[in-house]
Amino acid sequence: MPTGGEEITAWRPRVPGVTEVFHAHFTRHAYPMHVHDTWTLLIVDEGAVRYDLERHEHGTPLGTVSLLPPQVPHNGQAATPDGFRKRVLYLDAAGDGPLDASFIGAAVDQPDLVDPLLRQRIGQLHAALAHPGDELEAAARLTLVGERLRERLRPALAESLKPPPDRRVAASLRELLDARVTEGVDLKEAAGVVHAHPAHLVRSFGAAYGIAPHQYLMARRVDRARGLLLGGQAPAEVAEACGFYDQSHLTRCFKRVVGVPPGRYARGR
Repeated sequence: MPTGGEEITAWRPRVPGVTEVFHAHFTRHAYPMHVHDTWTLLIVDEGAVRYDLERHEHGTPLGTVSLLPPQVPHNGQAATPDGFRKRVLYLDAAGDGPLDASFIGAAVDQPDLVDPLLRQRIGQLHAALAHPGDELEAAARLTLVGERLRERLRPALAESLKPPPDRRVAASLRELLDARVTEGVDLKEAAGVVHAHPAHLVRSFGAAYGIAPHQYLMARRVDRARGLLLGGQAPAEVAEACGFYDQSHLTRCFKRVVGVPPGRYARGR
């Protein structure tokens, strides 16, 4: 949504723990001092931001991840003449969020993190949040982002609580995904069924099978879709029958796996 040279896009995804996704390009706007009820997880794609937090000046040059804790006043403005382009996740500070109040002090002391792996994971999370139907992927990526944040903020505690991958946990999740190919399962429910922390669940599955849980589920759905398409069903019917969000979701996933969209695949039979 452009507003006189400024651009803003915001939405609330269907992913527990993320209250808002906010993408913006600002050239003139400056934030006054304000607070949020949520954690603010910020990356800058162009330019740089400067801000004050707890009466100390900080900045987010390209490559930095900034984590601003809830209820701590901060402001923000461009640090370069051309403004800045940013992507922000507002994360629930209670319940489904990846961080609780015990991390606030550490975040105040060190809000800017230079961590290429964390930044990569946040970028992947934004990409997943942009597509309805990819909620399992987004939830898995969120739990890995949360795990990395905890490692950076309280490394000794995070390491002591991080169990090694477990093939039994992975096998249990695979059985659950196989039983729920069409209806699917969200990560929180899966963690409850398998009795494992979501991050441990995702890491164990990847270590055991060399594929992420969401990739496995989508591959199973695409495989099922191939049979229905070759049987003469229309792509829209196949999308609904196989558990895709809509036909465009089927097309995107199908092309990624098979190499052609479902319409062309069916016509080739």
